[in-house]
Amino acid sequence: MTDDAVIEISNVWKIFGDNAQAALRAIQDRGLGKAEVLSEFNAVVGVADVSLSVNRGEIFCVMGLSGSGKSTLVRHFNRLLEPTSGKIEIEGTDVMALGPRELQRFRNQKIGMVFQNFALMPHRSVLDNVAMPLEIRQVAKNERMRQAAAILDIVELGAWGSKFAHELSGGMQQRVGLARALAAGPDVLLMDEPFSALDPLIRRQLQDEFIKLSKILKKTTIFITHDLDEAVRIGDRIAIMRDGRMVQIGTAEDIVMHPADDYVADFVAGISRLKVVHAHAVMQPIGAPVPADAPRVDEAETLSTLINLAIDDDHPIIVQDSGRDVGVITRADLLRTVIEGTEVS
Repeated sequence: MTDDAVIEISNVWKIFGDNAQAALRAIQDRGLGKAEVLSEFNAVVGVADVSLSVNRGEIFCVMGLSGSGKSTLVRHFNRLLEPTSGKIEIEGTDVMALGPRELQRFRNQKIGMVFQNFALMPHRSVLDNVAMPLEIRQVAKNERMRQAAAILDIVELGAWGSKFAHELSGGMQQRVGLARALAAGPDVLLMDEPFSALDPLIRRQLQDEFIKLSKILKKTTIFITHDLDEAVRIGDRIAIMRDGRMVQIGTAEDIVMHPADDYVADFVAGISRLKVVHAHAVMQPIGAPVPADAPRVDEAETLSTLINLAIDDDHPIIVQDSGRDVGVITRADLLRTVIEGTEVS
């Protein structure tokens, strides 16, 4: 595990069925596909040879269509599902080596999980729901209530502690679920499509709140979604899954500008490049001397800003890194980038 990595998984397989080990051997020895594994062994490949590393404080989005294996994968990090094969390390701990009691303690202290369906206890108040992980840890009642109240304030629900789940809107219930996951101070957050059941406007509001909260708390987060727009807004890096396998891992810009295959290219075809692509990905090497009065931008400036500059100024745009000129962008470069990112019907 590298110094910056909090999570590292290596060659993880999950095959569902009574003949999982035999199916895995056949896949590795004979190169069987999913359909052949189902036919020959009556087994289903959920996750296929996945390796990845997640850095401290990173929001790592795993996305794919239904059946791609993303929700199956996330349940391996805290061993809600046992992998058929592979290695899982979190904060240097070999999760696969933990016994039942150690695993329970590890889950309670190191990992918080937020589900799609909120999973709140209907007979408990909001405050009691949030305090539940601390109760499991046997924290004294007054202290756990104090900590739970402080977390509710962070998610802007401090006035709702005495209410019950059915008295809250869907968006508020999901914030309670997030507060409960945060209450025990976990190092890692696992979020399995947490906003997908919400109306679009509420969903976008919660995305904004989560982004702000993440900047404050800096939790290492695995965020599962089927929505590429959501992944682009939230994720520091994105992993795209298909048929249980990782197809591509990279920043939103990496994936949009350099899709690994036709499947990824189709996947990202409808994504606007305006906020995703930055100057360093568009610029060309500086050839001829550049005008002294040409506009200058940082290499992290977005395509949207570059286009607005090009509208107002006829000069090429000079890209800088730490105050040093490193590249140039012409109107032709901008048009080419926009056209290549346009979905063709």
